[in-house]
Amino acid sequence: MSDQISDRKVKRDKIRALGSDPYGERFTGLRHHADIRAAAEKLNIEPGQILEQRDAEFSAAGRVVLYRDIGSLIFMTVRDLSGDLQYGISKKMIGQAWPVAKLIDLGDVVGGQGKLGRTKTGELTLWLSDFKLLSKAVRPPPEKWHGLTDVELRYRKRYVDLFANPESREIFVKRSRIIDYARKVLQQRGFIEVETPVLQPIYGGAAARPFRTHHNTLDLDLYLRISPELYLKRCLVGGLERVFELARCFRNEGISPRHNPEFTMLELYQAYG
Repeated sequence: MSDQISDRKVKRDKIRALGSDPYGERFTGLRHHADIRAAAEKLNIEPGQILEQRDAEFSAAGRVVLYRDIGSLIFMTVRDLSGDLQYGISKKMIGQAWPVAKLIDLGDVVGGQGKLGRTKTGELTLWLSDFKLLSKAVRPPPEKWHGLTDVELRYRKRYVDLFANPESREIFVKRSRIIDYARKVLQQRGFIEVETPVLQPIYGGAAARPFRTHHNTLDLDLYLRISPELYLKRCLVGGLERVFELARCFRNEGISPRHNPEFTMLELYQAYG
């Protein structure tokens, strides 16, 4: 076990001794950092000022990517799905949560409620009056958060790649939006989305080697589908004139940057087309 992991576990035990749960805190009513930044643009916040009005108060949460302890003040840069935001913590403002804030490490997931302001250098900051540790990270993040550059490690530990490389997260977001748009376009044109069997007694619809499995209850050899084609065409036979499926398919063949044995296929059929 590395020294960093040991130190983080010691901190986790200290947090528990303080009566705080390092995992499992419920934290609701959150706003994304991008929304908070957009709201700040409409507010006239001067350097060194903390706003007191109600519309300057927000709750937010994310993963700590930068942590600076300067005695009676703590500044941490926190990252959520929409981007980074600096949180400011003063011993006078958060009271009993201060000892927990002093035990934060990079990679910890935190949440807080507070009011917007700017530091003397003009950095937009959410000054917290309530602070929560939502999840203690036992393992340290990639060095200095410059990103995970080892391609092999990125693919084998995609979760690390996602929180270390914002570009990877953006790809996931774009993929979701593309699929959502394709689904809406097809539905607007009268297509019905269906789900067809993944386990099939006879594989077909493509020339590929299948994965084989066995159904114990039925004592039956089955195959993971290599294509949804045959079952989608049965839907046409049954009277569904326009059908589509975003289908997970499996092909027991080679692996390359352009071919994965498990992939998603969009397949659609239209009668009288």
